Amino acid sequence: MSLSAAQIGEFRAFAEQLADAAAAAIQPYFRASLDVEDKGGRLYDPVTVADKAAEDAMRALIQARYPEHGILGEEQGVAVGSSPLTWVLDPIDGTRAFITGLPLWGTLIALNDGERPRVGVMNQPFTGERFVGTPEGAWLGNAALKTRACSDLASATLMCTTPDMFDTPARKAAFEAVAGQARLMRYGGDCYAYCMLASGFVDVIVEASLQPYDVQALMPIIEGAGGVITAWDGSSAQNGGCVVACGDPVLHAQVLEMLRHAM
Repeated sequence: MSLSAAQIGEFRAFAEQLADAAAAAIQPYFRASLDVEDKGGRLYDPVTVADKAAEDAMRALIQARYPEHGILGEEQGVAVGSSPLTWVLDPIDGTRAFITGLPLWGTLIALNDGERPRVGVMNQPFTGERFVGTPEGAWLGNAALKTRACSDLASATLMCTTPDMFDTPARKAAFEAVAGQARLMRYGGDCYAYCMLASGFVDVIVEASLQPYDVQALMPIIEGAGGVITAWDGSSAQNGGCVVACGDPVLHAQVLEMLRHAM
C-alpha cells in the first residue's frame, strides 16, 4: 500500500502519541520493586506488569483512532484489521535490562503498510531519547541521524544482545567468525544498540532468534540514517529470525557473505 507524505506525517505523529502513552504506563515501574513472570521457552523470557500496561495503552489508542488497522504486539499477539496497515508493537524491548535497572531498553512502534514497515519509533523515556525513522530520514529528537562510514570489518565495532540467541551450531559459528574479525565486540543493548548504529557509534549488529516486533520499528530508523538491515540471506528483515544491520553498505555486503550460508 502506497502512503503519501501527508499520511506518513500523520502516522508518525500518532506513533509518537503511542510512545507517550507507553512511557506513562512504564515509568512508574522502572527501578521499582515488581513481580516478573517467565513466559518460558528455550531462553529466560521475562515479562512484567509494565510490559502489559504499556501494550494495553497503545492498543486502546489504536483501536479508538484507527479501528480498521491491524495490531501485532508481543504480549497480546495479532488483531487482524480490515486495512492492510498494521501496527507492530514491543512495549519493552529489553525486558532483561529493564528488570536489572539498566536503561538499555525501549518501546518499539512500527507501522507496516502491508509490504514493509514505513514508520518506526524507538522511545527510551528514562533517558529522554526518541528515535524516529520514515522514508524521509531518521532523527533523534530534531537532530538528523547518519550512520558512519566503515567499509572493513577489521575496523568495525560489532554488537549483539547475547550469544545465547544463536540456536544452532552453524549460526553460532557464523557469528563467531564475524565477531572474531571485528575490532571491538560488545554484548547487550537490545534495541538501543540498533539506534546507536543509526547514530554512528556502532558499525554492525548480528543477531538471531528475533521476532517481527523486535525489528520492524528499527528498520526505518536504520535505513533512514543510511544504514542497511536485512536477514542473513539478504532478504527483508521484517519477519525477524537471523538479522544483520550495518551502517555502511560495503561492510554489510562483506558480513552478509560470511553469514548467508548459516541461515
